[in-house]
Amino acid sequence: MDKQMIGRCGTYCGACEWKEKTNCLGCQACQGKPFWGECSIAKCSIDKEYNHCGHCSNLPCGKLQEAFNNGEHGDNGERLINLKNWASDKETYLRLRTLKSDKE
Repeated sequence: MDKQMIGRCGTYCGACEWKEKTNCLGCQACQGKPFWGECSIAKCSIDKEYNHCGHCSNLPCGKLQEAFNNGEHGDNGERLINLKNWASDKETYLRLRTLKSDKE
């Protein structure tokens, strides 16, 4: 697992389908400004000087919970598991199964 590909919200950018399509360097490298615009979750993590939200004592906060529950880009708990694993120095990740794909 490439630690530079750790997404601040719990997504592993190395497995993202948009990485190649948009020439995205990943969450760590883009400093809160991924290919789609500014990310408030990444900005919060950067402001607190965390590599990802797993280090925050307020995990999961309202911003993260909103992202987790988003029908288009949400997940089924994988991000929270990833963040907790990464905070414990485990170099593993779960791929996101979006809420949308589960409903189809």
